[in-house]
Amino acid sequence: MPQVKLTITHSECRCGYHKAGEEFIIGDFCPPLCHELWHTVYPSVYALLNGAVLDYGLEHAPQFDAKCPDGGRVCVHGEVIDQ
Repeated sequence: MPQVKLTITHSECRCGYHKAGEEFIIGDFCPPLCHELWHTVYPSVYALLNGAVLDYGLEHAPQFDAKCPDGGRVCVHGEVIDQ
């Protein structure tokens, strides 16, 4: 089963919950992410875990970038990894 690695690329989190550089590997369980951020990225994570390729700039790739719904204070990059 593929896994998705989420990397926090930028963080100005109001509550200090996330720091830039944090990485989370998603397989069967939810990571310790802020609920609002998880709600934002979950559809893309689910799609990647099930073999999808997503629009990524001008191409299609098994990765995505997303921002926190709180004004984009936290940015995350997701990508499929094989382990």
